[in-house]
Amino acid sequence: MNRLKLILLLVFVCFALRLSAEEHPLNRYDFVVSADGTGNFRTVQEAFNAVPDFRKVSTTIFIKNGIYKEKLNLSATKNMVKIIGESVDKTILTYDDWAQKKNIFGEEKGTSGSSGTYIYGNGFSAENITFQNTAGPVGQAVALFVAGDQAKFTNCRMLGFQDTLYTYGYGSRQYYDKCYIEGTVDFIFGASTAVFNECEIFCKQGGYITASSSPDTSRYGYVFYNSKITGTAPENSFYLGRPWRPYAKVVFINCDLGSMIRPEGWNNWGKESNEKTAFYAEYKSRGKGANAKKRVIWSHQLNEAEVLEYSLIKVLRGWNPQHTKTERP
Repeated sequence: MNRLKLILLLVFVCFALRLSAEEHPLNRYDFVVSADGTGNFRTVQEAFNAVPDFRKVSTTIFIKNGIYKEKLNLSATKNMVKIIGESVDKTILTYDDWAQKKNIFGEEKGTSGSSGTYIYGNGFSAENITFQNTAGPVGQAVALFVAGDQAKFTNCRMLGFQDTLYTYGYGSRQYYDKCYIEGTVDFIFGASTAVFNECEIFCKQGGYITASSSPDTSRYGYVFYNSKITGTAPENSFYLGRPWRPYAKVVFINCDLGSMIRPEGWNNWGKESNEKTAFYAEYKSRGKGANAKKRVIWSHQLNEAEVLEYSLIKVLRGWNPQHTKTERP
């Protein structure tokens, strides 16, 4: 082989290697987490810590399949962080705290202290991730605690029993798209405005799906679009919700309700005064659990004009999580 051919061959090889590296799917991400050491980090918390504080562009973290038992905290200084799992069933962020478990000082952790994952940063998003609390039926045991504004979850699972998903953020806007959420008592709860689009809500045993604590200053609380209520709970064993705070707000729109939903639908948490302040409504519910005529008289069935007030943009106060471009909160 003459010298010219050798040079051309080397140039071609270098170009091919560079092109291959650029096209490798993992190069689309800023960080890769892998428990086996083949990524940038072995733990998710290490990747969270590596995100620069107050970064003005998004940071994308790819998490390879694995069970990551970590007490995770994404601080309020880490904005626009996006995590993507390799597969929703095999990329699992898990922990096993519960409210009555004692900390190192002998104090109970409480509901807020029981979560496995805490999201405080604004503009957070997650895809193909399972958030899990494995403490079991031992009382409050949060799998996911979300405080940041403009939080988006796509094709994720939230697994637990009591108090699975804590939409903690006062005034924060949250969007759950095609997610699976399971639990028993009050397993979707908190003060945030949250939309659940085409989600599966899985009822275990018996209890209450929602425990909204919307403040009186919030026009919207929880809105479920085109979602399905399923589960293993017995027939007539679940309420759609009860008011954790007096001005709770929950609306189900075009949802399929399973037979575990009680005919009365809603519970006042033992306080008749809540019936005057809480807002519970449905629009075109269907399925064995849909029973508009037997709902409590203080709940509402929306008409065609009223349901127009529940567009995605109105509920989320101008934020459109379906927009593909990442926007700074």
